[in-house]
Amino acid sequence: MTATIDPRIESLVRKLLIASPVARHLGITINHLAPDDVRLRLPFAMENVTVDRIVHGGVIATLADIAGATASASGVDPATVRGGATQTLVVNYLRPADGCDLETSTRVLSRSRSGTVTSVEIHDPDGQLIAQATVTSRIW
Repeated sequence: MTATIDPRIESLVRKLLIASPVARHLGITINHLAPDDVRLRLPFAMENVTVDRIVHGGVIATLADIAGATASASGVDPATVRGGATQTLVVNYLRPADGCDLETSTRVLSRSRSGTVTSVEIHDPDGQLIAQATVTSRIW
């Protein structure tokens, strides 16, 4: 059974993360949102490439950062949490994203009252692993 997300958290995620200027500019959307289980999508755009049709590493890092922050926010208590921020972002690039949409899958590895550690995998449409990131988020 899939847990449902608190509507206040969903509203917060959509308003602060997905509707942020950078997420809107990149076209990032939510494919799935549940507590500690988030999947985001980044559509391919030529504005986001570095050479030929290869998606720029900074764009991939931004997608990972937003996915980690969204997963962190997805499991907080909306009555006690006021905000959060990324503390560390480590990205391992495994293969080029060549002219394709990207999708994230996340897994919260650790959650406490003051922070989360999240693993983010970024895949191409064929399921090939493009990058893996670890995002540490501070919650206050």
